[in-house]
Amino acid sequence: MIAKNIKILLDKIAEHCSKIGRDFNELTLVAVSKNQNVQEIREAYDAGLKNFGENKAQELRDKVDLLPSDIIWNFIGHVQTNKVKYIVPSASLIHSVDSIRLLEEIENYAKKINKRQKILLEIKTSDEATKYGLQHEKDILASSEFCINSIHLELIGLMTMAPFVDEEKKIRDSFVQLRKLKEKLNAQGFSLVELSMGMSNDYLWAIEEGATILRIGTAIFGERIYN
Repeated sequence: MIAKNIKILLDKIAEHCSKIGRDFNELTLVAVSKNQNVQEIREAYDAGLKNFGENKAQELRDKVDLLPSDIIWNFIGHVQTNKVKYIVPSASLIHSVDSIRLLEEIENYAKKINKRQKILLEIKTSDEATKYGLQHEKDILASSEFCINSIHLELIGLMTMAPFVDEEKKIRDSFVQLRKLKEKLNAQGFSLVELSMGMSNDYLWAIEEGATILRIGTAIFGERIYN
């Protein structure tokens, strides 16, 4: 079932890219594997996926040891500073960095294990109280500059979560805001490449608005069952 879902999803993404004139190969599909067991992740891996996304630090750490070593692990959940020690050794890319204090923790731990950690700054593009992320331009700029001046951090792009609504315009506005922010930062000398935006319910709009990383769970694994 998971392999079939992946084929349907990839075909849909490829068809949409062709329709709007985007290169399918510009996109990275991150399978959101939080709360999925090792067998289900292995099935997705065997179907050809290599990027997986977790949102709990210890769950990420534990899964790394149980699955193939060539999996590219993404940490997509809110990062607590006391959990950095579990995330940095395991995650190729941390999507959800939202403060200079957190940047300092990641830099210090990456230095300790001699790693250059790829990160995305999480930007809050909606008014929802449940969402995390940097909002003010001065904080975004200060965080970007901190990364540039750090030895063990590599800032490669931005991430956002669209508002949990049914209105297409509000969701698109969130994606457009992120894309324009990337363009603005790049005009100031930051070489950002990635835009992590778009999930199972809105990824086609995200592709249209410039997403390079899609974080998709339900369309791959089915409706999530929470313990």
